[in-house]
Amino acid sequence: MRSNKNPFKSIFILGGTSELAQEICLSLIQKGAQKFHFVSRNKDKNIPFMNQIAKEYDVEVSCEKFELIKDNLEKKPKIEFFDLYIIAAGYLGDSSLANNNIEESIKIATINYLSLIPWIISITSKERISKPGSIWILSSVAADKGRPSNYHYGAAKAGLTIFCEGLFYRCIGKPFKVRVIKAGFVYTSMSKNKAPKLLSVSKKYFANKLIQKPQKEGVEYLPFWWIFIMKAISILPKAIVKRL
Repeated sequence: MRSNKNPFKSIFILGGTSELAQEICLSLIQKGAQKFHFVSRNKDKNIPFMNQIAKEYDVEVSCEKFELIKDNLEKKPKIEFFDLYIIAAGYLGDSSLANNNIEESIKIATINYLSLIPWIISITSKERISKPGSIWILSSVAADKGRPSNYHYGAAKAGLTIFCEGLFYRCIGKPFKVRVIKAGFVYTSMSKNKAPKLLSVSKKYFANKLIQKPQKEGVEYLPFWWIFIMKAISILPKAIVKRL
């Protein structure tokens, strides 16, 4: 049985093939969400999930194809009115390759930060933020500290976090809420063999925690204990950080 406590009936997802975004959608459906629009690079990859939720939960689904690197140079995002916008597009990339390969480094920066800006700006128009609604941006704890193993990815997420934190302050006092989630390790295909199991949580755990307080805003760590982990990492000696 679905609950009606969720204020979001219509959901827009940029990065529709994200495993984490899809798990969040499933949790939102249980709270009464009825309409979903997915934007992804691989439209065909979205179809199985769209068919699943349409058949099992009788929700309205739609999808459009958009390549963040290529299409942002040629198309301006067209954003309709939704209750909730989820920005989940991302690319972990190959950090070893990026150290010496300009194209890979630029790709990581573009997909995780620069290519998201046109969408976020289009979503948070003056007209839209004057009405109730929310945007959830999935960032990462990697934004907090430069480490040899993923500083390309971390730098991109840091840029995204700072940009959206400024957006949050811009929207204070408005009916529209901005929520920036610094995600810790979550079990997904992208993080497989790259995240310690002891510090990782399941997609379902993450999604359920996220929607427990749907009207929350500002910058947060999820799971919450990552704020303590990152504070500890921030004071580590250089000799230890260089091994991370």
